Amino acid sequence: MKNLKIGNKTTSVPLIQGGMGVGISLGRLAGSVAKAGGVGVISTAQIGYREPDFHRNTEQANLRAIEKEMQKAREISPDGIIGYNVMTALREQESHVRAAVRAGADIIFSGAGIPATLPEYVEGSSTKIAPIVSTARSAQVVLKYWDRKYHRTADLVIVEGPLAGGHLGFSKEELDGWKPENYEEEFRSIRKVLRSYEEKYHCQIPLVAAGGIWDAHKVEEMENLGADAVQVATRFISTEECDADIRYKEAFLQAKEEDISIVKSPVGMPGRAILNPFMKRVMEGEQIPHSPCHRCLEGCHPGEIPYCITDSLIAAARGDVEHGLLFCGACGWKAEKIETVEEVVASLFPNSGK
Repeated sequence: MKNLKIGNKTTSVPLIQGGMGVGISLGRLAGSVAKAGGVGVISTAQIGYREPDFHRNTEQANLRAIEKEMQKAREISPDGIIGYNVMTALREQESHVRAAVRAGADIIFSGAGIPATLPEYVEGSSTKIAPIVSTARSAQVVLKYWDRKYHRTADLVIVEGPLAGGHLGFSKEELDGWKPENYEEEFRSIRKVLRSYEEKYHCQIPLVAAGGIWDAHKVEEMENLGADAVQVATRFISTEECDADIRYKEAFLQAKEEDISIVKSPVGMPGRAILNPFMKRVMEGEQIPHSPCHRCLEGCHPGEIPYCITDSLIAAARGDVEHGLLFCGACGWKAEKIETVEEVVASLFPNSGK
């Protein structure tokens, strides 16, 4: 794999750190990954949960935190590549993207839906944009719409497979019947979709493999598939620099393979998480009382949900691993010790010289 060029900056390793909300990938982790030569990514999902007025003034708290976390990241890596993950499913997607651009984002990643209007929100800036897709069909929908409405294309495309953590772009039935060769076939199909737009816009659109990437062997496997880079998220949770509480990190060290399962988000999307006491209660049908609505996700109806995803993710990030939602990639059980970001990057790319 060659190193990625984003704007006027180039990575030292073809690596993107996946965005993890709430409070898992903030300024410290993103800055550390950028300093190590990859692309560091801050998640804007309820990013302001530590602000004193978060519960009464959620949106303003989040917008302030978007700026603050970039400042933290830039203190660690003044010249590295730092971006934001802004989910399409967020009610405040537009304001988060615009705030990220003002904060100096090199690139915006957006999934959990079709980021149809993303180009509009970065117009006039140097910020690059990258959709996160799972199928050739979704890639075609995004790129065709951007081409027709905005006369531009993606700067990079992430292909997130079924082994990823958090919200997934597949139905429960698709996940149950998925096989490794399905991902390979879909990846090649997405590459074909990109070719026509590369020809039209006289550019190369890097294609990035994501989901279940844990070690150098998997990186090599993705390179052989034709990936230009890899996105890694869960592997960075058990690092010293991860922004989550130490008890959150230790939960991954204690998890067994059978503890990781497909779960249902309050908004109906399937996801992958560690089966802790909280999630077992949810799966048994218990309704978990929650705080007043923070208006985080489109499609969420507070009176009907089994639990509040904001409450549960904040609890987890703060270290209440018994009562929080611990989103996790399929390989999360492989974590054996707390490492540094530099050690993780070196293990993923042993020949990089980093």
